[in-house]
Amino acid sequence: MLPNESVSDLADRVAIVETCTRMAWHTDQREWDRLAEVFADIVTLDYTSLNGGEPADLTPAQIVGAWSGLLGALDATQHLITNHLVAVTGDVAVCTASFQATHRLANPFGSPLWTLGGTYRFDLVRAGAAWLIRGVVMTATWADGNKDLLAIASAKLEENAT
Repeated sequence: MLPNESVSDLADRVAIVETCTRMAWHTDQREWDRLAEVFADIVTLDYTSLNGGEPADLTPAQIVGAWSGLLGALDATQHLITNHLVAVTGDVAVCTASFQATHRLANPFGSPLWTLGGTYRFDLVRAGAAWLIRGVVMTATWADGNKDLLAIASAKLEENAT
């Protein structure tokens, strides 16, 4: 425990880290219904460090639809999240963490792996006894492997849709 931290504060910290971890776990396990449960009604996703553009405000259903389509088209993913730092102010919290995300897709024209590393910033809100993610900022700081895997997976989705 941190100095001046109560058991209730510690319980909040554990619940916040658990919520952030579940985002990665449910994604990697393809537990799409469970993934939706970790999000607030509207979530601001900021993946601009990777994709450019602007952050997007999405519903859990929109997030699950996008991720299950694109990430679901890959053979496997593994998102490791660690070094969580949590700050709680009343019914809102910020959790920053390091991540490494490996994506796998069999590919006859290059490496089947693409791995990213960097940091996440999760903005959370208390919802009854639970903590829900209402914002995610992913900051990619390094990558290794075949950066074209997501484009290949996207093309595979388009082929299957027609």
